[in-house]
Amino acid sequence: MTENNEAEVKTNFIYTMIKEDLEKGLLKDSCVHTRFPPEPNGYLHIGHAKAILLNYSMSKIFNGKFNLRFDDTNPVKEEQEFVDSIIEDIHWLGADWNDRLFFGSDYFETKYQFALRLIEAGRAYVCDLNPEEVRQYRGTLTEPGTKSPYRDRPVEENLDLFERMRRGKFPNGSRVLRAKIDMASGNLNMRDPVLYRILHADHHRTGNQWCIYPMYDFDHPFSDALEGITHSLCSIEYSDHRPLYDWVVDNAVELMPESIKYRSRQTEFARLNMTYTIMSKRKLRRLVEENHVNGWDDPRMPTIAGLRRRGVTPQAIANFQEQIGVSRSDSTVDLAFLEHCIRQDLETRAPRLMAVLDPLKVVITNWPADHTELVVMENLPGDESSGTRLVPFAGEIYIEREDFMEEPPKKFFRLAPGREVRLKGAYIICFENVIKDAAGKITELHCTYDPQTKSGSDTSGKKVKGVIHWVAVRHATWITVNLYDTLFTVENPEEDDESDFTNHLNPESLIVCENVPAETSVKEADPGSRFQFLRKGYFYLDPATTGEGNLIFNRIVKLRDSWAKIK
Repeated sequence: MTENNEAEVKTNFIYTMIKEDLEKGLLKDSCVHTRFPPEPNGYLHIGHAKAILLNYSMSKIFNGKFNLRFDDTNPVKEEQEFVDSIIEDIHWLGADWNDRLFFGSDYFETKYQFALRLIEAGRAYVCDLNPEEVRQYRGTLTEPGTKSPYRDRPVEENLDLFERMRRGKFPNGSRVLRAKIDMASGNLNMRDPVLYRILHADHHRTGNQWCIYPMYDFDHPFSDALEGITHSLCSIEYSDHRPLYDWVVDNAVELMPESIKYRSRQTEFARLNMTYTIMSKRKLRRLVEENHVNGWDDPRMPTIAGLRRRGVTPQAIANFQEQIGVSRSDSTVDLAFLEHCIRQDLETRAPRLMAVLDPLKVVITNWPADHTELVVMENLPGDESSGTRLVPFAGEIYIEREDFMEEPPKKFFRLAPGREVRLKGAYIICFENVIKDAAGKITELHCTYDPQTKSGSDTSGKKVKGVIHWVAVRHATWITVNLYDTLFTVENPEEDDESDFTNHLNPESLIVCENVPAETSVKEADPGSRFQFLRKGYFYLDPATTGEGNLIFNRIVKLRDSWAKIK
């Protein structure tokens, strides 16, 4: 976040809230302390980027602290791979937690001791109901719940059972520890929620040391209080969980004052929803496991790793998040707006090159035999400091097949019978005739060039409306290009049942173009470089797949969106 960002977020209700807290002297040592608490059960997506950048920016604006804490309470779904990817993603986005990297598992013993104190205070009990019975006893939105028959167990019995749960004396699902709150509460989350469950599974950090694990709604607020988090910023779906968050923190402050650094407060903001995109980590995991995509970092995925692999920059994501803003009301952002922000970011930083994705050969019949001429091309229009490059031009070139039509419509300004067109940076050529194969497919065009029309020194006085890109046949470098489109064919793929959302996968979300001719200077590009291929979009030389003599480019974004309009 830049120094000017404070002015940009003054309409942000979270900024206003934190500023008022500071002015009222409500924060310990006047220090704002935020965190990002991912569960390591999958890769992060662009919705998580919103939460990361919001939490980090608030800490930076107010000269506070930012923690990265993994809420690793479910060993069945958590893996070290996810921990590593999350750390890489957050660093890539530009957030820095300094030495404040924590894990919920760091506090397992402290949380266990807190649970014991809840039992001793008569505020928690061991329940033998199975998961289905717990749901049935909980009631509905219109009917109160029913107390568990185990709710009034003596404290000594609860302590004994909970200690035996810890020692692994009971099978999975046979018992849970529940908070004793209010079975008639209008908020279902307060109807004696489960605090601990039995899970005989190895944890990625603690191994088999534990066989009981805290539930997220218990673990998360307690960890915040232990770390001294002042503002627990989370997405709007957790608003109904706030009373339980407060209950846990209040009890922690009362029962374990020696361990609690701060009485944390939860505030919710609208989550990021985007058209043609799925934000459910569970559904994204299904796409990976069922091989609908090529891993979590597939460039079609909305994961941060996928966006990075596609070639999107962290600056583009930050600009996108700043421009959509922060509110309390959920809304859906058009994917086209993200693409717009990506184009804005790349327009002034991506050098230009020429590549022909669907090549059609053109023979310039009056060009001197075996002659090659170097034409001057600017690397970045409007930026003289970016310099120029020399591009070989010869008598045989490739143009895009779509740049020629035998029977063009009225406003077609490219090459056609009786038409002239300028070759970018070179000459004006005029169509002569077309060569076709036995099936009637056009295989070659014959044209003539006007030597007086060279770009930069044109003395012909000719005016043509069309300018097209090209690559000299003899000097072409052959590359592979991955053309990406939306992963889904409908705007809201998550509206359908989970069993159906894969029916909306776009069969043309990836089109691989092999043997694409590009100008020779592309051979000098370093993996990770970004370019604008003239008239075709922005492209990224993928370090993950590019090897010796094997140049593979991912299309980051088209030059103009073909299905949505940005005003």
